[in-house]
Amino acid sequence: MQEYAIVIDKVKKRFGGVHALRNVSLKVKHGDVHAIVGENGAGKSTLMKILSGIYIKDGGTLQINGEEVHFTTPGQSREHKIGIVYQELALAPDLTVAENIFLDDLTSGKGIINWKELNHKAAKVLSRLGFDIPPDEKVGNLSVAYQQMVEIAKSLARNVEFLILDEPTAVLSEREISILFSQLKLLKGQGVTILYISHRLEEIFMIADAISVIKDGESMGDLDPKTCTEDDIISAMVGRKFENLYPELNIPQQEEVLRVENLSTRKLLRDINLHVRKGEIVGLAGLVGAGRTEIARCLFGIDRMASGSVKKNGQPVTLRHPVDAMKQGIGLVPESRKEQGAILAQSIRENISISSLKEVCYRLGIISHRKDKQLAEEYRSKLKIKLGSVEDPLSSLSGGNQQKVVIAKWLNTDCDVLILDEPTRGVDVGAKVEIYNVIHELAKRGYAIILISSEMVEVIHLSHRVYVMSEGSITCELTGDEITEENIMKHAIPKRALV
Repeated sequence: MQEYAIVIDKVKKRFGGVHALRNVSLKVKHGDVHAIVGENGAGKSTLMKILSGIYIKDGGTLQINGEEVHFTTPGQSREHKIGIVYQELALAPDLTVAENIFLDDLTSGKGIINWKELNHKAAKVLSRLGFDIPPDEKVGNLSVAYQQMVEIAKSLARNVEFLILDEPTAVLSEREISILFSQLKLLKGQGVTILYISHRLEEIFMIADAISVIKDGESMGDLDPKTCTEDDIISAMVGRKFENLYPELNIPQQEEVLRVENLSTRKLLRDINLHVRKGEIVGLAGLVGAGRTEIARCLFGIDRMASGSVKKNGQPVTLRHPVDAMKQGIGLVPESRKEQGAILAQSIRENISISSLKEVCYRLGIISHRKDKQLAEEYRSKLKIKLGSVEDPLSSLSGGNQQKVVIAKWLNTDCDVLILDEPTRGVDVGAKVEIYNVIHELAKRGYAIILISSEMVEVIHLSHRVYVMSEGSITCELTGDEITEENIMKHAIPKRALV
């Protein structure tokens, strides 16, 4: 057997005048979990799409098990038993979980779909992975985190020899990550070679046998997770070290901006009570499905409250529609920017100004392109958004830079309450630091901020107070030194799970 399962040598790829990959080389051993790290836009996803046959390389060579290959279609990649889970989900929302998992072989070669057998096969795959998801549920009804689980199951259901995971844990809780890692270790023991892309450096040390760093489309070398440190990885990725990822917490003001009392919904939330002061960052912690996003959706007028009340600056408010929330100065950066937070086909300029068109219009309601562009350029500089032109479509940016644009959309409005649902999902460590600084700068300016993150370390280090949730209820409020991983997990895990 060849020592290396995958050998990539001097691979190049360009899109017009942009060099996505200039000179990338790496070698992956059989049965290894090989991590690939780099900033947003470094070329990681482009390289994976070449391996999966989505993109055709412009130069260099690619070998699989010692055989040189040149993929021009995804089918050719699949023939070499390569499976991939993309950063952006590729699921059919109107089909069931089972249909999505076995979409390319619904009939098992028999010509007729046996629905009972199909659901049974899907349930078996999901159960083996430790995922409690009904196989007959429509994917569109699932949360983003559960959709990600279906995407992973869809790939693992095939008899793959090579598995590519592009940010697989971006919206998973600690429990789901633990289940995923257990499965990956099992696959590794069966000889599956895994390419793993993640911005979560702590994950890299937990799962990886080797690390390759890519910067600006070029290989920056390999690191050994047994001997290197996070600083070593960060230095290779961004060319500088971060002494402290998290800014020092400001001191909140006493003035209360938002109060929620006895909020309940028909499906999940029960008697939610919370408040946020001016200049305060309040974290919502809990496992996936605990109800954090549901609170955000209620406060932004997307979902209806069955009972309870909301007060803004001491006055009762009614939030039946996002327009109501915006009028009350409430903004939301949603967990899924692709479906809910951005218009990918529109320009970067339009995405930034869409939330405050009055500010860039003449008196007659005609948009001033000078003001529009000036606003976009201002936030491009403030948030260090990497782009060619503000007139380029938002889809041309990397995931992290798209997220910065979504945040910028709210910073130019009159909102004073900002709900951030997974604000650093799919964002590299350099961009995370910039977003952390933005969050704390907003807090210093008096914004009341509600922070939701599946990365517990973010909630711990960014929040003044933390509400812990479990099964639709707030189980605990933590402050100061009480905000620890142990305390959060103790109150986040459902009581029946501890029995």
